[in-house]
Amino acid sequence: MLSTWFPNVQWDTVLQATNETLYMSAISVIVTFFLGLALGLALFLTSPGNLWENKFFNSIIAIVVNVFRSIPFIILIILLIPFTRFLVGTMLGAEAALPALIIGAAPFYARMVEIALREINKGVIEAARSMGATNAQIIFKVLIPESMPALISGITVTAIALVSYTAMAGVVGAGGLGNLAYMEGYQRDNADVTLVSTALILVIVFIIQWIGDRITTALDKR
Repeated sequence: MLSTWFPNVQWDTVLQATNETLYMSAISVIVTFFLGLALGLALFLTSPGNLWENKFFNSIIAIVVNVFRSIPFIILIILLIPFTRFLVGTMLGAEAALPALIIGAAPFYARMVEIALREINKGVIEAARSMGATNAQIIFKVLIPESMPALISGITVTAIALVSYTAMAGVVGAGGLGNLAYMEGYQRDNADVTLVSTALILVIVFIIQWIGDRITTALDKR
């Protein structure tokens, strides 16, 4: 039945491409979460009126975040080719896409982390201070737990963006469903291959959104 509707689709190739997309997305989401969380905390904590107020360091971090957040992803891949070759040894394949995916997404998520932290009631932080909490305790027992629903919501949005990034990375040889849609679908005029690849990307996005919504709802105590 499937071979009748999709005569040009090689399902073993589709499975491999799907696994590559899931691999790129999963690794980059995990690293982006922790790196973006660290950058977002640094932005928040060094801003005026906060625990580590430091205008100089805050400005440096903000510039780095803004620069990498503003570069279009396809251009970022090209700019990072020398770095990727040095780090991975090649610019082709799923692993070669990871540096660009992480560097492109972490600053984006860092800003979402900063916004989430700014929404915390200042009274909660002051109450923790008045009870003698250390800076580390305020960060790990107040700031992160209080902002967790927004952090999960933010990483969900970032994860969906990363899936689209993997599709763009596939066009320049990173593998995955984007590469399959472009090389086997578009370039060979196989519309059914493009359709199947697109449908699978949509399924992945819908699943990520569903999981993110469920976790956010479970954590939100309001």
